[in-house]
Amino acid sequence: VQLVESGGGLVQPGGSLRLSCAASGFTFSRYDMSWYQQAPGKERELVAYINSAGDITNYADSVKGRFAISRGDGKNTVYLQMNNLKPEDTAVYYCKVTTYSGMDYWGKGTLVTVSS
Repeated sequence: VQLVESGGGLVQPGGSLRLSCAASGFTFSRYDMSWYQQAPGKERELVAYINSAGDITNYADSVKGRFAISRGDGKNTVYLQMNNLKPEDTAVYYCKVTTYSGMDYWGKGTLVTVSS
């Protein structure tokens, strides 16, 4: 299993970014996917979740209405569209998959910095 995040960078408050997570080594379309964020000095927290069918999503209260998770099964990729970014969104963002056996796999993360 391999997950590779991309799309992070420096953005001004109010700006947008789209993160991508390219998956390989498993049948992507069969698994739920999640995005997490880890801010400096804080625990890793769930930001967004999407089920395998792509028709159920959940978000942390802090990002509802601003972030959107989606998946492109043909590209084995899960996306996180982030709009109206705030300085408190500054974090490393990770994608995660949990296998049927209960094992979690993580990517190495992509850094998002929101600053003027």
